[in-house]
Amino acid sequence: MNINFQRAVDRLAGVPICAALSLLEKLRRGFVTHKTAPPRRILIVLLSEMGSLVLAQPMFAELKRRYPDAELHMLMFAKNREVLDLLGVMPKEHVITLNDKALGSFAADSLNALRRMRALDFDVVIDCELFSRVSSIFSYLSGAKVHVGFHPHTQEGLYRGSFMNRPVLYNPYRHLSQQFLTMVDAIEADGRPLAKGALHEVGAPPPLQFAEGEVAREIAQLETDFPVLRGKKLVLVYPDGGILPIRAWPPEYYEQLCDALLRDGYALALIGLPEAKPLAQRIVAHCRHELCIDLTGYTRSVRHLLALFQRAALLVTNDGGPGQFAALTALPTLVFFGPETPALYSPLAPNIHCLYTGLSCSPCLTAYNHRNSPCDGNNQCLKLITPEQVLEQARALLECPAA
Repeated sequence: MNINFQRAVDRLAGVPICAALSLLEKLRRGFVTHKTAPPRRILIVLLSEMGSLVLAQPMFAELKRRYPDAELHMLMFAKNREVLDLLGVMPKEHVITLNDKALGSFAADSLNALRRMRALDFDVVIDCELFSRVSSIFSYLSGAKVHVGFHPHTQEGLYRGSFMNRPVLYNPYRHLSQQFLTMVDAIEADGRPLAKGALHEVGAPPPLQFAEGEVAREIAQLETDFPVLRGKKLVLVYPDGGILPIRAWPPEYYEQLCDALLRDGYALALIGLPEAKPLAQRIVAHCRHELCIDLTGYTRSVRHLLALFQRAALLVTNDGGPGQFAALTALPTLVFFGPETPALYSPLAPNIHCLYTGLSCSPCLTAYNHRNSPCDGNNQCLKLITPEQVLEQARALLECPAA
């Protein structure tokens, strides 16, 4: 489904449904009491982006540490399932997926998901979405006794019902991984707002493990398919903005950067989903160099992509999935931020280097506007990061012995 259609459904249908469920819960609380006990089953609702799953890894680890006997389950969009499986944080049979490609399939999957959630009888649900009504509705209808989620408290707007019994204050000044950990704290917390705690210690996620010989086979196949790459240092470039094109560094800047790196003798490969091929082909056509190749649609999976990261010396990427996935590897990575801020979304690994100008209007994609930017498309926050600045940092990383 188109992201604007999703926003419209979330607003037009979500608000009255949340209001109705809030009234139901108000009546219900007078008759139902829940005894506090260690949770047996915990449901995490994290529907939206693949990269957020990597940022949620500390939360998964903390849940396992605090509640070692509890089963972890997940409700998520089917398109993001592969990343969760890569992280290996829960058994595959504990994952409930929704197909969001079309309204009909989403409705059918929603009914099946609700039946499955009710049958599992969850003790705790943690809604990790930022003020989405649909995730709040699913969380409530799961039937969990403890319902943790972001709540506006005294802020105006952002209505998603009043049925959460563990409402967490969203903090736009604290990294998202830290806020996910606050949700774990909130399960057994009291007071208002909940979980008034110091920052947790958060490190890089565990590196992805490959089977013996797996990486070597993928690299050999890549160099068979593209013999020009043999013996060359490889720079991977992800120029696509995905469903939020405002996050993309300008294509003409990518062209200038690629030109310069090709002159330095590096090989360049454009990566991305098949939908990104027109942009990749534009850059390849501009460069007109045998060492500039188009790999959009080439990788079979995220795992395949991360195997190719082992062959590369540098990744240059817009804010999005590849930058977060790079935190699962040692690949030196430059990530552009502007419409969103690294203070909230930076990948948590020492090999990640964020480029950010911090203009008066940045960030403009926030929880408060459901990531619907008011920008007219002239994203100066990214345009002010010049190709010369990026080239200087790229060369420094490429000249390091580890690269």
